[in-house]
Amino acid sequence: MKFLVTLVGVLAGAMLAGAEIDTVTFGDAASEQAHAFSETGSKAERGGLGESCRRLLPLSPVSWKGGTMKFRIKVDPEKPNYVTVKFWGEDVSDDILLLSVDGKQLGYRHLGDYDILDHGSSDPALFGRFFYTTTPLPPAATSGKREVELEIAANGRIWGYGRNFEQYQKEMTAPSRGIYRLYTQTEGFFTPPADEKFGKAPAPVKPEDPAGTFDRLKARVGRDIDSWLKPNSIPSNQMHIQMLAQAYHVKWTKACRNPEAVKKVTAGIDDYFRRWRKDPKLASYDRSTYNADWFGFGPLGDAILQMSDELKPFLDESIDDGEGGKIVRRKAWADMLEAGVSYLSTHRRQYTNQSMIIDMNLHRNNRALHWLDPSRGLPLEQTLGFLLESTGIKPWSGSLDKQGKPSWPLGRDYMELTAKHLTRELGFVGSYGEILDWVSSIYDATRPAPGEPGNAEIRDALAEMIRARSYFRYPSLDADGRPAMRLETVVGWRDTTHPGDVVYAQRPNRDGSAVQSVAATLDPDAIGLAQQMFDDKQFFRSIENQMKEGGFRVTFGLLHTPDQYELLLKQPKQSSRMPMSAGEPDFVFSDEENGVLAVKDGDEILYASLYWRARHAVNSLAKFHHITPELERIATVREEINFEPSGLFYLRPDWTNFGFGNGGLRYPDKAESLHRGEKLPIAKIPAGIAFQPGQENSYAGRGDFYRCSYGPFEIGMNASKTKRFSMTLPPGEFRRLGSGVGTVQGKSTVSVPPMSTFVYKKILK
Repeated sequence: MKFLVTLVGVLAGAMLAGAEIDTVTFGDAASEQAHAFSETGSKAERGGLGESCRRLLPLSPVSWKGGTMKFRIKVDPEKPNYVTVKFWGEDVSDDILLLSVDGKQLGYRHLGDYDILDHGSSDPALFGRFFYTTTPLPPAATSGKREVELEIAANGRIWGYGRNFEQYQKEMTAPSRGIYRLYTQTEGFFTPPADEKFGKAPAPVKPEDPAGTFDRLKARVGRDIDSWLKPNSIPSNQMHIQMLAQAYHVKWTKACRNPEAVKKVTAGIDDYFRRWRKDPKLASYDRSTYNADWFGFGPLGDAILQMSDELKPFLDESIDDGEGGKIVRRKAWADMLEAGVSYLSTHRRQYTNQSMIIDMNLHRNNRALHWLDPSRGLPLEQTLGFLLESTGIKPWSGSLDKQGKPSWPLGRDYMELTAKHLTRELGFVGSYGEILDWVSSIYDATRPAPGEPGNAEIRDALAEMIRARSYFRYPSLDADGRPAMRLETVVGWRDTTHPGDVVYAQRPNRDGSAVQSVAATLDPDAIGLAQQMFDDKQFFRSIENQMKEGGFRVTFGLLHTPDQYELLLKQPKQSSRMPMSAGEPDFVFSDEENGVLAVKDGDEILYASLYWRARHAVNSLAKFHHITPELERIATVREEINFEPSGLFYLRPDWTNFGFGNGGLRYPDKAESLHRGEKLPIAKIPAGIAFQPGQENSYAGRGDFYRCSYGPFEIGMNASKTKRFSMTLPPGEFRRLGSGVGTVQGKSTVSVPPMSTFVYKKILK
C-alpha cells in the first residue's frame, strides 16, 4: 500500500515573490518600536559590515540563563510559516539561543528534528559574510493568526553527556553572538531582501607550518614511555601496557627493541592477572579504559601480539597468583583473556563505532588467547567475521546467545555501513560517523605481525570509506584565516557545532592522526587528499590542535604519527583532491540508505539530510546547508514523504531538552514545548522486529521516497530497493545535476529508479 503524507500541502518552487511577510531589525530603534520590542539584558551595537544588531548579556549574578528580548511579528494565518535569523559569520560564542512562540519553546536543545535557534560555535562559521538560519513554525502555532509574540533567550552552553544539571547546563559568562534580523516568510529557502548588505570572503592568510611540532610530540610521548622504563616502575593499566608494547616497534622511542620494555610489559600483564583474580569484573568493566565495558582485555591481547616472539621464552615460567600460590604464566594469561572473550562476544553493540571498538578488542583478545592456547576461545574465523560485520562487509549478527549462537536482533540483512560506505545508524551522522581511525585500528588488529599487511577486504573497505567521507568536507578557512577543508556537520544527526572541524582524509582525534587511514591503505586517491592537506599547511596544525588536549589517550594517539608522515612523504605525487575543492568536477553524491545528499555545482555547495532526525515517526522535515560565495543558509524545511504506514502514531511529548530518549534532564524553569501533542504517523516496521510507539527505531520515521523543493533545487530521492517513483517539476527550465543530461522543461514528470536520487536546478534567466 502506498501512502503520501505531507504535513502542509504547499511545496512551492524556487523563490516566489512575496514569500517574505515581516522583518525586525535588531538595534534599529524604529524597527524595534514597530514590533513592540522589549528586552532584559541586551546590548545594541554595530557589527558586521556596520549593520545594527543586539547581543544578549549574562545576568548578574551569573546564571545559566542570559538576557532575553521579546517582540511581535506578522505571520500568515493560512500558509506554512518559517522564521529566519541573520548572523554574522565571524562571531564566536559558546552560548545557545532559543526561540519561543507565544510563550512556548520551539525545538529541542539537544539533537531534535526541530532545532533551537543557535548552538554557538568556537570558530568563525565564515569570514566577511552573513549566514541565515531558517526553521519552520508548527502549523498549529500560526493557524488563524496574523501575528505572534516571539522571544529569543540566551543560555550558557550545554554538554550533551552531562549526568546532572550542573554538568549538562553551563553558566552564561559572556555575551551571545550578534543577532541582526529576524524574518518571517512562507518559503523554506530564504531570499534576502534587496536592501541586504553582502560581504566578501577575504583573501586567505598565507599558510605556514608551525616549527618544532614533532619535537614537542616526541617529548610528550617520550615522557610516558621513559617513565615506564625506569627501575621499580611498570605500566599501570591496560592502555599503558599496550602503548609500551607498540612503542617497541617505533624507532624514535627509547622502547624500540629495548629488552627492558619486554620485561615491563611482562610484569604489567602479570600484575593485571592478579588484579583480575581479585576483581573478576575487570573483564567486563575496566575503568582504566575510556568506555569501561567496551574493551574486555583487548589492549592486553594487543600487547601480547605485538611482542609475541619476545614474550615466548617467559610463558612457561611460574608466577605469583596473588592468592599465596603459583601458576604458569601461560595459563594465568589465558584464563584472564578467556574471560574477556566470553564477555565481549555476548555484549556486542549495534551502533557502528561501538560495534567496531568492541569487535576490535574481541578479536585482539581472542587472537592472543589462541596464541597462548589454541584450544580455548572462539574460532579465529568467527572473531575475524565480526570485524567484517563491523566494517560493513557482512551482515551484522549481533551478540552470541547462551548457546554461543548469533542472535540476529535486526534480521539477517542489517549492515553496519551503507552500500555507499557511510556508517549506518538512524541516519547520517557527521562527526560521530568519522570512524576511519577505528577501521584503521581494526585493520591493524588483523596484521599477522607488526608491519605486515592485514586483511585485504578490510583495507579495501577502508579506502572506500575514505572516499565516501571526502564528499562531506567543504572549502573554508580555519580560525586564523588560512585555507582549509571543513567537516560538514549541519546535516548530521549527532552534530550541533557549526562549523565542523578542519578535516581532510581523516578527522584527527584523540586516538589517531589525520593521516592514519591513508598510511594504512596507501590508496592513491587517499594519498592525494593527504597531500592536499600538506600543501595547505594543515597537517602540523592538526597535531598542534591534538596536543592542546591533555590526557593519556591523546598521547597514545600521537605515537605513530611521525612514522605515518614519513611513509607518506615517500609516496608519488597524486592528482586527486578533495571533491568539493574549487576547480574539481561537479557531482551529486547521494546515500539513499542514510537519506543524505552532497552536491557541487560550480561554486555552490548543497548538503541535505532528507531523512532528518525522524527517530520515532515520519516528521516530513529535511535539513539543508547551502554554501555560496556570498552567504550560507542553514534550514529545516518541510518535504513530502511517501511511505508505507503501520497504522500506529506517535504523539510528541512535552520535551524541551533532548529530542530523543526520555527527553533528557528537566529544566527548573519548566518551559513548555510548542510541539506537544503533535500526532505523527509511524512507518511500517519489518516483521520480526519488536517495537512500541515512542521507541527509537531506524524504520519508524523512514520513507520510501522523499520529494523536496529548496529554492532553485528540486530533489527526488528514492530510498526503496524495489519501487519506482515519479516527480513532477514546477514551471521553468532545469538542469539535472551530476547527470550530463541536457535541459529539462518544467511541468514534466520524471521517473526515479530504486535507490537513486535526482537533483534538478532551475535555470534562472
